[in-house]
Amino acid sequence: MTSKATFYHAGCSVCTDVEAQFAGSLDPAKYDIEIVNIGEATERLEEAASAGVKSVPAIVIDGQPYHINFGASLDDLR
Repeated sequence: MTSKATFYHAGCSVCTDVEAQFAGSLDPAKYDIEIVNIGEATERLEEAASAGVKSVPAIVIDGQPYHINFGASLDDLR
């Protein structure tokens, strides 16, 4: 059984670096990984906020948000 992991980012250089270094290193046998660029998929912004994401890049694993570094506040993306 895999855990759900959703990585939210805004497409900035900090976010894409974290995607390559962190989200890309998760074991796909353990995690069902979805990458969401909310800079492009703005309709997913409220989904991220509802999941507890305050800033991007962030990853939500099984409903628990983890903030990684600081690229942009969700408020700045609205």
